[in-house]
Amino acid sequence: MDKISLAKNGEDKATSFLRANGYRILERNYRSKFGEIDIIAKDKDYICFIEVKTRSSSNFGLPQDSVIKRKIRHISRAALDYLKRNNLLNLPARFDVVSILDNQADKDNIELIKDAFCLDNKYIY
Repeated sequence: MDKISLAKNGEDKATSFLRANGYRILERNYRSKFGEIDIIAKDKDYICFIEVKTRSSSNFGLPQDSVIKRKIRHISRAALDYLKRNNLLNLPARFDVVSILDNQADKDNIELIKDAFCLDNKYIY
């Protein structure tokens, strides 16, 4: 499976997993001039900005290991853009990561990491 198909498949699995765990999906693939957010969802009172990372094996590390500072910066800025555009700055928000090891033969290993990282004050504009 190519990288694009693996990523799309992972996002579909993450969406189903999140719904099964009580999240209400608000948007997928939100794009702004600052970056992209894979999934935006509501979990109880929180607006959740969710990065989905999918790998076919752990040979090069776990999927969540690839959420690096540069990616965090883009997600953070895009999240602030979303909150401002939708007048949601007064709601609590958090950043989650869904990590998927896509075993095509066996059951997938899906892990939800709540509060995976925090918004750095330097991203507030």
